[in-house]
Amino acid sequence: MFKGSMPALITPFSNGKVDYDALKHLVDWQIAEGSHGLVPMGTTGESATLSHKEHEEVIRVVVEHTAGRVPVIAGAGSNNTAEALRLMQFAKDVGADAALVVTPYYNKPTQRGLYAHFEALNAVDLPIFVYNIPGRSVVDMTPETMGALAKLEFIVGVKDATGSMDRVTQQRLACGTDFIQMSAEDASALGFHAHGGVGAISVTANVAPRLCADFQNALLIGDFATALTIQDRLMPLHEAIFTEPGLVGAKYGASLIGKSTEDVRLPLTGLLDETKAKIQAAMRNAGILN
Repeated sequence: MFKGSMPALITPFSNGKVDYDALKHLVDWQIAEGSHGLVPMGTTGESATLSHKEHEEVIRVVVEHTAGRVPVIAGAGSNNTAEALRLMQFAKDVGADAALVVTPYYNKPTQRGLYAHFEALNAVDLPIFVYNIPGRSVVDMTPETMGALAKLEFIVGVKDATGSMDRVTQQRLACGTDFIQMSAEDASALGFHAHGGVGAISVTANVAPRLCADFQNALLIGDFATALTIQDRLMPLHEAIFTEPGLVGAKYGASLIGKSTEDVRLPLTGLLDETKAKIQAAMRNAGILN
Protein backbone atom coordinates (compact mmCIF):
# COMPACT_ATOMS: atom_id res chain seq x y z
CA MET A 1 0.00 0.00 0.00
CA PHE A 2 2.77 2.43 0.94
CA LYS A 3 5.44 2.43 -1.75
CA GLY A 4 6.69 4.26 -4.82
CA SER A 5 6.59 8.02 -5.40
CA MET A 6 4.61 9.88 -2.76
CA PRO A 7 4.82 13.68 -3.17
CA ALA A 8 5.32 15.74 -0.03
CA LEU A 9 2.63 18.12 -1.26
CA ILE A 10 3.12 21.84 -1.48
CA THR A 11 0.23 23.95 -0.16
CA PRO A 12 -0.90 26.42 -2.85
CA PHE A 13 -1.53 30.00 -1.73
CA SER A 14 -3.54 32.82 -3.27
CA ASN A 15 -3.13 36.30 -1.82
CA GLY A 16 -1.51 34.80 1.26
CA LYS A 17 -4.33 32.33 1.97
CA VAL A 18 -4.54 28.61 1.29
CA ASP A 19 -6.07 28.06 -2.16
CA TYR A 20 -8.20 24.97 -1.61
CA ASP A 21 -9.43 24.85 -5.20
CA ALA A 22 -5.82 24.78 -6.44
CA LEU A 23 -5.09 22.09 -3.85
CA LYS A 24 -7.87 19.90 -5.26
CA HIS A 25 -6.55 20.38 -8.79
CA LEU A 26 -3.08 19.47 -7.52
CA VAL A 27 -4.43 16.23 -6.02
CA ASP A 28 -6.13 15.27 -9.29
CA TRP A 29 -3.02 16.07 -11.34
CA GLN A 30 -0.72 14.10 -9.04
CA ILE A 31 -2.94 11.03 -9.22
CA ALA A 32 -3.33 11.33 -13.00
CA GLU A 33 0.46 11.56 -13.36
CA GLY A 34 0.94 8.27 -11.53
CA SER A 35 1.92 9.27 -7.99
CA HIS A 36 1.47 6.31 -5.67
CA GLY A 37 0.28 8.31 -2.66
CA LEU A 38 0.05 11.83 -1.23
CA VAL A 39 1.64 13.37 1.85
CA PRO A 40 0.02 16.68 2.87
CA MET A 41 1.23 18.87 5.72
CA GLY A 42 4.84 17.86 5.91
CA THR A 43 7.63 20.42 5.88
CA THR A 44 7.12 20.93 2.14
CA GLY A 45 3.47 21.76 2.82
CA GLU A 46 4.61 24.64 5.07
CA SER A 47 3.21 23.05 8.20
CA ALA A 48 5.47 25.31 10.26
CA THR A 49 3.66 28.49 9.15
CA LEU A 50 0.07 27.32 8.74
CA SER A 51 -2.37 27.74 11.60
CA HIS A 52 -3.75 24.63 13.28
CA LYS A 53 -7.08 25.28 11.58
CA GLU A 54 -5.42 25.54 8.15
CA HIS A 55 -3.31 22.44 8.84
CA GLU A 56 -6.39 20.38 9.61
CA GLU A 57 -8.39 21.77 6.68
CA VAL A 58 -5.61 20.92 4.21
CA ILE A 59 -5.57 17.33 5.48
CA ARG A 60 -9.35 17.10 5.34
CA VAL A 61 -9.53 18.47 1.78
CA VAL A 62 -6.76 16.19 0.51
CA VAL A 63 -8.26 13.07 2.11
CA GLU A 64 -11.80 13.81 0.97
CA HIS A 65 -10.81 14.82 -2.56
CA THR A 66 -8.48 11.86 -2.99
CA ALA A 67 -11.46 9.65 -2.10
CA GLY A 68 -9.39 6.50 -1.71
CA ARG A 69 -7.72 6.66 -5.13
CA VAL A 70 -4.28 6.53 -3.52
CA PRO A 71 -3.14 6.37 0.13
CA VAL A 72 -2.83 9.63 2.07
CA ILE A 73 -0.20 9.97 4.80
CA ALA A 74 -1.12 13.06 6.84
CA GLY A 75 1.51 15.18 8.52
CA ALA A 76 0.78 15.07 12.24
CA GLY A 77 4.06 15.88 13.94
CA SER A 78 4.81 18.17 16.85
CA ASN A 79 7.44 18.53 19.57
CA ASN A 80 4.49 18.48 21.97
CA THR A 81 3.18 14.95 22.43
CA ALA A 82 -0.32 16.13 23.34
CA GLU A 83 -0.48 18.25 20.18
CA ALA A 84 0.76 15.35 18.03
CA LEU A 85 -1.93 13.15 19.56
CA ARG A 86 -4.58 15.72 18.65
CA LEU A 87 -3.34 15.99 15.07
CA MET A 88 -3.19 12.23 14.72
CA GLN A 89 -6.72 11.82 16.05
CA PHE A 90 -7.93 14.42 13.55
CA ALA A 91 -6.15 12.61 10.69
CA LYS A 92 -7.74 9.33 11.72
CA ASP A 93 -11.20 10.89 12.07
CA VAL A 94 -11.16 12.35 8.54
CA GLY A 95 -9.96 9.08 7.02
CA ALA A 96 -6.22 9.43 6.43
CA ASP A 97 -4.47 6.11 5.80
CA ALA A 98 -1.48 6.90 8.01
CA ALA A 99 0.30 9.71 9.82
CA LEU A 100 3.77 11.14 9.25
CA VAL A 101 5.22 12.13 12.62
CA VAL A 102 8.50 13.98 12.88
CA THR A 103 10.88 13.31 15.75
CA PRO A 104 10.25 16.08 18.34
CA TYR A 105 12.30 19.10 17.36
CA TYR A 106 14.00 21.82 19.43
CA ASN A 107 13.53 20.23 22.87
CA LYS A 108 16.02 17.43 22.02
CA PRO A 109 14.57 14.39 23.83
CA THR A 110 16.74 11.41 24.66
CA GLN A 111 16.24 8.07 22.93
CA ARG A 112 14.09 7.12 25.92
CA GLY A 113 12.01 10.26 25.35
CA LEU A 114 11.66 9.51 21.65
CA TYR A 115 10.39 6.04 22.45
CA ALA A 116 7.90 7.37 25.00
CA HIS A 117 6.61 9.98 22.51
CA PHE A 118 5.87 7.45 19.77
CA GLU A 119 4.61 4.86 22.24
CA ALA A 120 1.97 7.40 23.33
CA LEU A 121 0.99 8.07 19.70
CA ASN A 122 0.65 4.35 19.03
CA ALA A 123 -2.57 4.47 21.07
CA VAL A 124 -4.42 6.37 18.31
CA ASP A 125 -4.90 3.27 16.15
CA LEU A 126 -3.51 4.84 12.97
CA PRO A 127 -0.38 3.62 11.14
CA ILE A 128 2.62 5.88 11.85
CA PHE A 129 5.65 6.71 9.77
CA VAL A 130 8.47 8.08 11.89
CA TYR A 131 10.03 11.09 10.16
CA ASN A 132 13.69 11.02 11.15
CA ILE A 133 15.31 14.27 10.01
CA PRO A 134 18.22 15.14 12.32
CA GLY A 135 19.16 18.22 10.26
CA ARG A 136 15.91 19.93 11.26
CA SER A 137 14.90 18.28 14.53
CA VAL A 138 18.46 18.20 15.98
CA VAL A 139 17.85 14.69 17.30
CA ASP A 140 18.55 11.39 15.53
CA MET A 141 16.53 8.28 16.26
CA THR A 142 18.95 5.36 16.39
CA PRO A 143 18.26 2.06 14.61
CA GLU A 144 17.99 0.45 18.06
CA THR A 145 15.20 2.82 19.13
CA MET A 146 13.52 2.38 15.75
CA GLY A 147 13.69 -1.37 16.21
CA ALA A 148 12.06 -1.16 19.62
CA LEU A 149 9.27 1.04 18.22
CA ALA A 150 8.74 -1.31 15.26
CA LYS A 151 7.48 -3.90 17.73
CA LEU A 152 4.48 -1.65 18.45
CA GLU A 153 1.38 -2.34 16.38
CA PHE A 154 1.06 0.97 14.55
CA ILE A 155 4.69 2.01 13.98
CA VAL A 156 4.89 0.74 10.40
CA GLY A 157 7.71 2.64 8.73
CA VAL A 158 10.11 5.54 8.46
CA LYS A 159 10.69 8.53 6.25
CA ASP A 160 14.47 8.65 6.48
CA ALA A 161 16.29 11.94 5.95
CA THR A 162 19.59 10.96 7.54
CA GLY A 163 21.29 10.72 4.15
CA SER A 164 22.98 7.50 5.23
CA MET A 165 22.67 4.45 3.02
CA ASP A 166 24.05 2.32 5.86
CA ARG A 167 21.06 3.34 7.95
CA VAL A 168 18.63 1.55 5.61
CA THR A 169 20.29 -1.81 6.21
CA GLN A 170 20.74 -1.12 9.92
CA GLN A 171 17.03 -0.34 10.23
CA ARG A 172 16.03 -3.39 8.22
CA LEU A 173 18.06 -5.56 10.58
CA ALA A 174 16.61 -3.83 13.65
CA CYS A 175 13.00 -3.53 12.47
CA GLY A 176 12.48 -6.50 10.16
CA THR A 177 11.88 -6.77 6.45
CA ASP A 178 8.21 -5.72 6.69
CA PHE A 179 9.14 -2.30 8.09
CA ILE A 180 8.45 0.25 5.33
CA GLN A 181 11.42 2.48 4.57
CA MET A 182 10.80 5.59 2.46
CA SER A 183 13.56 7.92 1.33
CA ALA A 184 13.24 11.59 2.19
CA GLU A 185 15.95 12.66 -0.26
CA ASP A 186 15.22 12.65 -3.98
CA ALA A 187 18.85 12.68 -5.09
CA SER A 188 19.77 9.51 -3.19
CA ALA A 189 16.50 7.59 -3.66
CA LEU A 190 18.10 5.16 -6.13
CA GLY A 191 20.74 4.07 -3.65
CA PHE A 192 18.17 4.03 -0.85
CA HIS A 193 16.09 1.50 -2.81
CA ALA A 194 19.12 -0.67 -3.49
CA HIS A 195 19.69 -0.90 0.26
CA GLY A 196 16.11 -2.00 0.92
CA GLY A 197 13.83 1.03 0.61
CA VAL A 198 10.50 0.83 -1.20
CA GLY A 199 9.90 4.42 -2.25
CA ALA A 200 10.36 8.12 -1.64
CA ILE A 201 8.35 10.89 -0.05
CA SER A 202 9.44 13.31 -2.70
CA VAL A 203 9.79 17.08 -3.04
CA THR A 204 10.69 16.97 -6.74
CA ALA A 205 7.47 15.07 -7.47
CA ASN A 206 5.63 18.37 -6.96
CA VAL A 207 7.21 19.47 -10.25
CA ALA A 208 7.87 16.19 -12.08
CA PRO A 209 5.35 13.64 -10.79
CA ARG A 210 5.33 11.46 -13.92
CA LEU A 211 9.10 11.14 -14.03
CA CYS A 212 9.31 10.46 -10.30
CA ALA A 213 6.57 7.82 -10.56
CA ASP A 214 8.23 6.18 -13.57
CA PHE A 215 11.53 6.19 -11.70
CA GLN A 216 10.02 4.44 -8.69
CA ASN A 217 8.09 2.00 -10.88
CA ALA A 218 11.35 0.97 -12.53
CA LEU A 219 13.00 0.46 -9.14
CA LEU A 220 10.08 -1.60 -7.85
CA ILE A 221 10.48 -4.12 -10.70
CA GLY A 222 14.28 -4.12 -10.48
CA ASP A 223 14.85 -2.26 -13.75
CA PHE A 224 17.85 -0.25 -12.58
CA ALA A 225 18.93 0.65 -16.14
CA THR A 226 15.69 2.55 -16.74
CA ALA A 227 15.82 4.05 -13.25
CA LEU A 228 19.37 5.27 -13.86
CA THR A 229 18.36 6.92 -17.14
CA ILE A 230 15.51 8.78 -15.39
CA GLN A 231 17.81 9.64 -12.48
CA ASP A 232 20.16 11.40 -14.90
CA ARG A 233 17.27 13.48 -16.24
CA LEU A 234 16.08 14.38 -12.76
CA MET A 235 19.35 15.01 -10.92
CA PRO A 236 19.83 18.63 -12.13
CA LEU A 237 16.25 19.33 -11.00
CA HIS A 238 16.81 17.72 -7.58
CA GLU A 239 19.87 19.93 -7.13
CA ALA A 240 18.23 23.10 -8.45
CA ILE A 241 15.13 22.78 -6.25
CA PHE A 242 17.30 22.52 -3.14
CA THR A 243 19.60 25.44 -3.99
CA GLU A 244 17.49 27.40 -1.50
CA PRO A 245 14.91 25.79 0.86
CA GLY A 246 13.35 22.93 -1.09
CA LEU A 247 9.72 23.86 -0.59
CA VAL A 248 10.38 27.32 -2.06
CA GLY A 249 12.08 25.75 -5.07
CA ALA A 250 9.25 23.25 -5.49
CA LYS A 251 6.62 25.98 -5.33
CA TYR A 252 8.45 28.05 -7.90
CA GLY A 253 8.78 25.06 -10.22
CA ALA A 254 5.08 24.28 -9.78
CA SER A 255 4.23 27.90 -10.60
CA LEU A 256 5.99 27.58 -13.96
CA ILE A 257 3.57 24.83 -14.99
CA GLY A 258 0.47 26.50 -13.57
CA LYS A 259 -0.05 24.31 -10.50
CA SER A 260 0.48 26.92 -7.78
CA THR A 261 1.66 30.44 -7.16
CA GLU A 262 5.24 30.74 -5.93
CA ASP A 263 4.07 32.50 -2.74
CA VAL A 264 5.46 31.33 0.60
CA ARG A 265 5.07 32.71 4.12
CA LEU A 266 7.72 34.47 6.16
CA PRO A 267 10.29 33.74 7.39
CA LEU A 268 10.74 32.04 3.99
CA THR A 269 11.15 34.36 1.04
CA GLY A 270 11.01 34.10 -2.74
CA LEU A 271 13.97 32.76 -4.70
CA LEU A 272 16.91 34.72 -6.03
CA ASP A 273 16.82 35.29 -9.80
CA GLU A 274 19.83 33.02 -10.33
CA THR A 275 18.07 30.18 -8.49
CA LYS A 276 14.96 30.67 -10.63
CA ALA A 277 17.09 30.46 -13.77
CA LYS A 278 18.71 27.27 -12.50
CA ILE A 279 15.31 25.64 -11.86
CA GLN A 280 14.03 26.70 -15.28
CA ALA A 281 17.09 25.19 -16.97
CA ALA A 282 16.73 21.96 -15.01
CA MET A 283 13.04 21.68 -15.89
CA ARG A 284 13.89 22.15 -19.57
CA ASN A 285 16.60 19.50 -19.27
CA ALA A 286 14.04 17.10 -17.78
CA GLY A 287 11.57 17.83 -20.58
CA ILE A 288 9.03 19.54 -18.31
CA LEU A 289 9.38 23.01 -19.83
CA ASN A 290 9.79 23.82 -23.50
